[in-house]
Amino acid sequence: MIRHLLGRRKIANQKKGALAGLSVPQSAGLLSFRVIDPVGEPLVQAQYTLNDSQGRKVVAGETDPYGWGVVVIPVGEYRMSVSADGFAAHLGHASVREGGAPVTLGDLTLHVAPTLPLPEPGEWEIEAAHTRIGFTARHIGLGRVYGGFGNFAGAIRVGSTMEHTAMHVVIDAASIDTNVKMRDNHLRSGDFLDVENFPTLEFYSDRFVHRGGQNWVITGGLTLHGVTRTVTLDAQYNGVRVGMEGETRAAIHATTELHRGDYDINWQTMLARNIAVVGSNIKVDLDIQIVPKGTELEFK
Repeated sequence: MIRHLLGRRKIANQKKGALAGLSVPQSAGLLSFRVIDPVGEPLVQAQYTLNDSQGRKVVAGETDPYGWGVVVIPVGEYRMSVSADGFAAHLGHASVREGGAPVTLGDLTLHVAPTLPLPEPGEWEIEAAHTRIGFTARHIGLGRVYGGFGNFAGAIRVGSTMEHTAMHVVIDAASIDTNVKMRDNHLRSGDFLDVENFPTLEFYSDRFVHRGGQNWVITGGLTLHGVTRTVTLDAQYNGVRVGMEGETRAAIHATTELHRGDYDINWQTMLARNIAVVGSNIKVDLDIQIVPKGTELEFK
């Protein structure tokens, strides 16, 4: 009766184990698993997600320093995905039932992801029609502002190895677009980008570091508002394909976060003046396609 009123129960048959004394809600169960690589070593900070039968995310997290994931979740059927940098994702199912006994999936082995062919060495350029330079910012704690830049150009020199590759991107600061004309004009003003004195943003990098699988880190200098700071892009390489006109294309998706204070844009002064604009942290999201330099396209 007391157990029923409290709505909790102790896990059965675990009095002598590490889980002795652990209790879970009456309508839930305990699920555990260990994520390892092909030679049996634990994968630390592997990311896992459990979705219910309707596709809704119920729980997500990372494995501990020993590769373990232990979660308490409602009774039910789940679809599970586990991923780690450089490894192909594991997809599976898990069932959590009433009765008190923990459910263990045992060892989940992630296999090394196949490496996609890299672009051929040579001169490449950004294909603007299929490239997006976007950003997201907080609207002074109330919501989000989404925007991007519509006018830009970039060149990539692919070396004999990616470690000998360099890129240079130039962005027209006045082409900023958040779909609100008054806000865009303000962002172009001296309060923000000051496009009259600093007409372009520029990014240059010659440091490409492979993190495994299709994951790369690109480190370079971003010049904005007349100030240059080191920026690190977390990048996912999407491979090489042939386009509709027979042209060769390569694609990459990259993200980073900028802090406006690093570029001498004093947002706190604007807050003191009750100007409700965008927040201080800017999340940048890039979808980039490149083609060999000089490629002529009729349909972009």
